[in-house]
Formats: sequence, C-alpha cells, structure tokens
Amino acid sequence: MAQIKEVSNAFIFTLGNEVVHGRVVNTNAAYLGRRLVLLGFNVVGNISLIDDVDIISHFIKLVINRFSPVIIITTGGLGPTYDDRTLEAVALATNNPLELNEEALKEVRRKYEEAGLEMTRERLKMAYLPRGAKAISNPVGTAPGSWLELPNLKSIIISLPGVPKELTAMWEKWVEPKLLEIAPKKYLAEARIKVVGLPESSLAPIIAKLVKKYEDVYVKSHPKGHEVREPVIEVYLMTCSTTKELATRRVNEAKEELINLLNRSGMKFRII
Repeated sequence: MAQIKEVSNAFIFTLGNEVVHGRVVNTNAAYLGRRLVLLGFNVVGNISLIDDVDIISHFIKLVINRFSPVIIITTGGLGPTYDDRTLEAVALATNNPLELNEEALKEVRRKYEEAGLEMTRERLKMAYLPRGAKAISNPVGTAPGSWLELPNLKSIIISLPGVPKELTAMWEKWVEPKLLEIAPKKYLAEARIKVVGLPESSLAPIIAKLVKKYEDVYVKSHPKGHEVREPVIEVYLMTCSTTKELATRRVNEAKEELINLLNRSGMKFRII
C-alpha cells in the first residue's frame, strides 16, 4: 500500500453529465468530503465533470501535479452504458491501460448468472480496470469499484459508482477500513455557537482577531438570517491535533475566546 505523505491531501471527482447539469443533487461530494476530513485527510477540493475521457483525464493529471494528493476519489461512470467511461480516463491519466480484471470478472459474472442472465459485451465492460488495480466489491449494485495505487506518486485513486447507496456501502465496508491503515494520525474536534442580533459584517473583525490568535483553528461564519433585519450567525470552529483531547481543548479555548471578544465588543447580541 502507498505510504502516507506528510501533507495528506485528498481530492474528490464527482462525474456525470447528470450531476454537472443539475439533474442529480451531488450528495456524494458532501458525504465523501466529510468522511475524508474525519479520517484526518486535508480535502483540497472537489470538482464535477461531464462524462468525457479527455476532460476527466486532464483534470486528474492537473490535480496530481498541482496538489500531490495521497487520495483521489472518483464517483460515477462505472456502469455498462456508453457514457460510463471513468476508468478509461483514469487509465489514460495514469498510463495504466484497461485490462480484464479476474476478480472483477468473477463478481460481475456471478451476479448475472444468479439472475439467469448471460454475459454480454456491456456487462463484461464493468470488469475492465486499470492495470494493477484491485477490484472493490459492490454489495448493493453490479459494477465493482477500483483501487489503483501509484507507488511512484505515493497516491491512490479510488473509483466508486455514482449511485449513493452503492457508494456508501462500498465505502463503509471496504474503502474506509483500508484508508484507516494509512490515514494521518490526526483527530478532529468541532464547536459551534449561534450569535443572534449581530450582523455578519460586525462579527467579521472579531473573527479576524480570533483567527490571528488561533492560527491552527478553522473558523467560519454561516448566516442563518437576514444581515440587517434579523441577523443570526452560526460560527463553526474546527481543529485537528495528535490526540482527541488536545484537539477538543484547543477548539474549546478558541470558542471561549470568541465569546470573550464578543462580550468586550460592547455590541448587543445573544448567544444561543
């Protein structure tokens, strides 16, 4: 398995015309981003692209060259139809041509034979993975996923179906347990407060002071009401450390300092 890098970047690709064109809500990006962050990875970004081999391969190479990610996740485009071409793009981007994968073939064939269906060209297509890839079993659907290690880059490209229930099942049963073996030894802690009656523009300089003092804590304000008429701001704080206790202590310190800064501001507000 590829060794983890000091900076554990991750990047997500959610692929498919239906996602880019807004016909399907992109829940996969939210799910994967959250799971990767909780594992300690630094999620640099996520991008949605249409089912175009050249475009997808171009952006995969761009992300590899620019961010040197430990983990790249792709979702969508693993099925039997003409536009399911994600693994072609991965193969092109990594110079690992598609090959018939015996493990994937065994799984695909078994599922169709159990249903009394013969193997067709379209069904066989789902058993082709980039050279050197491991098949990821799909307990819900038909198309296997792909786990492709790139030792020279110390990176792993993980390709999963776009159907959320398939992706979730494969992630929880197979992918995440494997990632736990190489995940950064970081622990995440979070805190939130809700500030009522204070516009975000008034809160902004206070948050700027907090961030300057707690550079290791991520702070983000989220407006929940109207900026002028009924301002409600949820402030989210997050940090990572080598232990859960240290992370929790640090984020709570930042939260208390934020409350102190607000109290010393002289402005009218409520915290709920």
